[in-house]
Amino acid sequence: MFLGVATPQFILQFLLEHLWLVGVACGIAFPLALILGIWVTRPSSREGHVARYVTQFVFLGQAVPSLAVIGLVMAVLGTGEATAIFALTIYSLVPMVRNVVEGLRSVDASVLDAAKGIGMAPLGVLVRVELPLALPVIFAGLRTAVVITIGTAALSSQVGGGGLGRMIFTGLSMMDTGLILSGAVPTALLAIFADKALGLVERRLRGSW
Repeated sequence: MFLGVATPQFILQFLLEHLWLVGVACGIAFPLALILGIWVTRPSSREGHVARYVTQFVFLGQAVPSLAVIGLVMAVLGTGEATAIFALTIYSLVPMVRNVVEGLRSVDASVLDAAKGIGMAPLGVLVRVELPLALPVIFAGLRTAVVITIGTAALSSQVGGGGLGRMIFTGLSMMDTGLILSGAVPTALLAIFADKALGLVERRLRGSW
């Protein structure tokens, strides 16, 4: 049992829990963001009000503090890992959907017209033209979401989700600076590493298009 002692075994355990929460949340959010982003950018959807309301709702979600999102989800689902993952998934959706929408809308209309002019079906235009051209912007949203989720996941310990936040908040309650740093430093390093690694991939994607 964790008793406030920051041994290497506990740090590794909580680091793996943290990575699990982030990986599962972003893994669920990304395909959902693609589906939502593609849907709201289709000509048939843009003509209606539902897609606009969905977009506004998702974009407004960025203004809601992460702790508020976790608290609202906890009020409905209770505590536990599932609650933490659900809240993190919702919060990471915002930058992902925003960039999917922006990326798809940034594709030059003349390119789309040319693709349609050579007889491409709508699905072919989406898969072979729109998504490849929008991929750098879409990936930038994924990068932002992963970094945000790494930081937000530290709060998941408050709802029984585990992760490095357990050491941070236990250290705060015990006024133990060493314990706080044992959770905070790996969290910060993990976010920095993810940002640099994903940033490198993003730059290569932008350079290839």
